[in-house]
Amino acid sequence: MITSNLVEILLLEDNKNDAELAILALEEFNLANQMVWLKDGKQGLDFLFGRGEYEGRDVGRPPKLILLDLKMPKVSGIEVLRAIREDPRTKYIPVTVLTSSKEERDIVETYKLGVNSYIVKPVDFEQFSKSVRDVGYYWLLLNQNPGGQLDS
Repeated sequence: MITSNLVEILLLEDNKNDAELAILALEEFNLANQMVWLKDGKQGLDFLFGRGEYEGRDVGRPPKLILLDLKMPKVSGIEVLRAIREDPRTKYIPVTVLTSSKEERDIVETYKLGVNSYIVKPVDFEQFSKSVRDVGYYWLLLNQNPGGQLDS
C-alpha cells in the first residue's frame, strides 16, 4: 500500500484483523494515505533500512510514526524497537507499541529501549478504533518532530 516514497505511518502487525481495523480507524482522519503495513519484524527492518526486497528504497525519508506489535514472527517487536533506537537514521522516529501484552516486563523493556507510547489493544472494536485514531492524530498532526535534525 505504498503510494509514494514518502511514508507517514509504518504499521508492523501480523494479525490481519487488527491491521485492517487500525487502517480503517486511520482512514477516518485521512491518516492512512501514505501508509505501509508489514506483517513481520524482519520485513519491517528491511523496509526501514533498505535491505532485502526493499533494497534501493530511500531510507533518508523515514516514516513519521511506527505502530509496532510486540508479538510478531521472524523478529520480535522488542528486537525491532532495539534496532530502531540503535541506528542514528531511525532513533528519533516516534514508536507506539500497540499490542495485546499487558506483561510488566514488556512494558518496562520497551520503555528502557525508548518507546514513545505503549498501548494495550482494547478488545472492544470502538475502543480499539479510537485508540488508533488518537495515536495517529497526535503523532502526525499535533506532535512537533525534529525531523532528523538532532544529529546534524
